[in-house]
Amino acid sequence: MSKKDQIKWNKKFSEKANLLEQREASNHLQNIINDGKGKIALDLACGAGRNTLFLAKKGFKIFALDISNIALDTVEKLVQKENVEDLVHTSLSDLDEFAPEMPLYDLIIMSNYLDRDLIQRAKVGLKKDGLFFIETYMDDINNEKKDSNPDYLLKKEELKSFFIDGYEEIFYDEFDNESYEMYRMKKQIIVVKKL
Repeated sequence: MSKKDQIKWNKKFSEKANLLEQREASNHLQNIINDGKGKIALDLACGAGRNTLFLAKKGFKIFALDISNIALDTVEKLVQKENVEDLVHTSLSDLDEFAPEMPLYDLIIMSNYLDRDLIQRAKVGLKKDGLFFIETYMDDINNEKKDSNPDYLLKKEELKSFFIDGYEEIFYDEFDNESYEMYRMKKQIIVVKKL
C-alpha cells in the first residue's frame, strides 16, 4: 500500500472534517439504480460512503474500498447506525494495485475520483449486463479551482473512450457539481452496460 497516498488522504479527511459529513448519494446514481440487474456492487474510492450507504439501503451487497482508514471508519459507523453492516464490506485498499480477478459485480461505481488505469483494470470485474458508473471532475474553462492537477481532470467526452467495444452507453452528461462543494467545477458522468 502506498503509505504516501494513505497519509495524504488521511490528512485531508482530518483537516477538512466536512468531507466526512454524510451527504446524499449521487443524483445520477439514484436515477439509474433500477436499470441494472443483480445486487452485488463495488464502490471504488468510497470516501465517506454516501453512495455505499445508499446502495446498502437498496439491498445491495457492496464492497467499499478506500486507501483512507479514516474514511472507512466513517463508513463503518454509518452502516452500523443504519443496520446494514451485513451488506457492506469495507477494505483498506491501494487502488493503484487493485484488479478484480473475475466478473463478480453487477454494479461498479467510481465517484469524485479519477484513475484511468483503474477504470481499465476494474472492467474485468463487471458481469455481463452489469453497469459501470463513473462520475468525476473534468477540465473546463469555468472551473473555479484553477490549481487542480490536470492529470485528475477528464477531457471533454473522455469517459466515452474507455467503453468503445463490448459496452452499451446508457447515459452520458456533463454538468455542474453539487451545490455543497467548495468550488464550482464541471463534472462528467457515464453509465455503461457490459454486453
